[in-house]
Amino acid sequence: MRVAIITLSDAGYAGQREDKSGPVIRDMVEAAGYEVVHTALLPDGLEPLSSELKRLCDNDLADLVLTTGGTGFSPRDLTPEATLSVVERPTPGIAEAMRWQSLQITPRAMLSRAAAGIRKQTLMVNLPGSPKAVRECLEYILPALGHGLEILRGTAHNCAQPG
Repeated sequence: MRVAIITLSDAGYAGQREDKSGPVIRDMVEAAGYEVVHTALLPDGLEPLSSELKRLCDNDLADLVLTTGGTGFSPRDLTPEATLSVVERPTPGIAEAMRWQSLQITPRAMLSRAAAGIRKQTLMVNLPGSPKAVRECLEYILPALGHGLEILRGTAHNCAQPG
């Protein structure tokens, strides 16, 4: 499965901060057998991310898009809004599962506004911005994502066949 990783950070985009979460995602998905086909570092906000998500999904460039950053309470944290603006079918259970897992570690997890959803045949998932939280969330959801992606792409072996 092909993965695109998008980091949202005004400071990172301006070259003022190193992206540490994107490389954590890359290491984890590659170790799980996924192929990273695209990475991007974008500024926070609606338009840059929504345009990039549309491009990736509509051109079938990735099976899974993982974003990191922009899911908090800052006025510029608009990753969930950008994601939901392009989603055709929401998948709230993924974000709920990440929040539940994170709540086992810190009560601050309830402040996450992460979202997830499907556009065309691509699944998009918002991950937190901190490398530690990215690792904790991805460790929890990654095993189930493979099955979901197989169903979405029509390659699952235990799905009922039409007809």
